[in-house]
Amino acid sequence: MYYYYLITLGVLIADQFTKWIVVQQMEIGERITVIPGFLYWFSYRNNGAAWSILEGKMWLFYIITVIVVIAIIYIMVKYAKGKPLFSVSLALILGGAIGNFIDRIIHKEVVDFISTVWGSYHFPIFNLADSALSVGVVLMLLYIILDDRKTKGQEE
Repeated sequence: MYYYYLITLGVLIADQFTKWIVVQQMEIGERITVIPGFLYWFSYRNNGAAWSILEGKMWLFYIITVIVVIAIIYIMVKYAKGKPLFSVSLALILGGAIGNFIDRIIHKEVVDFISTVWGSYHFPIFNLADSALSVGVVLMLLYIILDDRKTKGQEE
């Protein structure tokens, strides 16, 4: 069970290392083309949540993140044992939440740098912690759907 915390640690290390590189090597607003017309590294700072909502409400993010981290650890210990998909989803969400929390503590904002473009649509700039959170939520939804089907199958 505890090896799922290695996923959390891996997310944290990758997230903080990539953000450190961006802070050290790029000026805010600088853009580097990775895949022309699709993927760019773009040094950006966000003092809100996803898509810059609730900008400047750092105290709210501190409180919410502490509650979320405590809840995820509790759920991992109490309910995720023997449920690999559920455990992985929680580990990814935990790593992402802590990764952005570290930024908020250290920088008073979140370092974002992954910029994607699809045709004329520019997706909001994000980072590895955001990616881990998103993948974790998708995996959790998948777990819930599969578990619900399994439960309904046992009831019949």
